[in-house]
Amino acid sequence: MRAEQIITKALQKVGDDRYKLALMVAKRAEQLGAGASALVENTSKMKSVDIALLEIAEGKIILDNDSAEA
Repeated sequence: MRAEQIITKALQKVGDDRYKLALMVAKRAEQLGAGASALVENTSKMKSVDIALLEIAEGKIILDNDSAEA
């Protein structure tokens, strides 16, 4: 899947709110950087921000009380 498609799908998951998406990606990327396991496959060459976006696009991460929950 291309980056534009992933971003579009992730935006749809958060009601097209770019601010919420940015917050969710930042929080999840921080969790991944701290050692959290990725919830998607084939992430060996991906950066934590890209993994976070893909997780959101695939519905693995949801917005719960204004925070990202895995």
